Amino acid sequence: MVNAASTGVIASMTGYAAREGGDGAELSWSWELRAVNARGLDLRFRLPDGLGALDAPLRRVVSAALTRGSVSLSLRIGREAGAGDGRIDPKRLDQALAEVLRIEEAALAMGLALRPASPAEIMGLRGLLDVGEAGIPEPEKLLADIAPLLAAFTAMRQAEGAALAAILHEQLTRIAALVDQAAQLANARALPQAERMRMAAQSLLASTDLDEARLLQEIATLALKTDVTEEIDRLRAHVAAARGLLAQGGAIGRKLDFLMQEFNREANTLCSKSQDHALTSVGLDLKLAIDQTREQVQNVE
Repeated sequence: MVNAASTGVIASMTGYAAREGGDGAELSWSWELRAVNARGLDLRFRLPDGLGALDAPLRRVVSAALTRGSVSLSLRIGREAGAGDGRIDPKRLDQALAEVLRIEEAALAMGLALRPASPAEIMGLRGLLDVGEAGIPEPEKLLADIAPLLAAFTAMRQAEGAALAAILHEQLTRIAALVDQAAQLANARALPQAERMRMAAQSLLASTDLDEARLLQEIATLALKTDVTEEIDRLRAHVAAARGLLAQGGAIGRKLDFLMQEFNREANTLCSKSQDHALTSVGLDLKLAIDQTREQVQNVE
């Protein structure tokens, strides 16, 4: 089984696939594989009684194919239509009916009137079929379905991943444009800001006995605290790194998520340093674009 992380494409953590099979005689079965977002790889299997031995090999195969997601794999086994008599175990049927009656009586005692269970609902109760040894398919036949099931599942996740990649490229372009706009505003405010500081320094020196060297040092420190050049350079570097990860493909979700945290940190610092209405407005737009991008990143494997 080829790991989706090594195929050079991006995969979504959400996906679904189903597959049906049979032994060509009495038994039929159906697989369902689905996944949603998760921080790591969480595997949950629902297997019929008597097939617990499949758990370990299934975990090996699925773990080799997937890296992240909350994954649920279920197997249902039934009989082909008209495949023999004696489908119901009489003892199990008696037990099931007794349990249904007990539930109905308990509900009535509490003033609740339940709708009577239909025969189809009763027959659908787990363990009611008397499958016996002939009712358990050969494990090898069941495991043979896993490769094509995972292939269909991976294909769906990669198709969603391709759509995610397109969205992320668009959002990174938006972020890059906002960073450029912030850089232009920061450059435009540099001369007026320097002139204001110069005039303030002259006024202070003329009206007080402040030491000129100490005053110039404080002004330089203040100017440094409002300089956003470093933040803009880092944001541009983060955009380049994110684009590089998208080009690389594979299981990049964790790296992208960490990168989005760095994006947000720089945007916050830019806003706190701006001291300019226009630059602050662009910084807030930048934070919004980063948050929207991070929401999409949460879906990437």
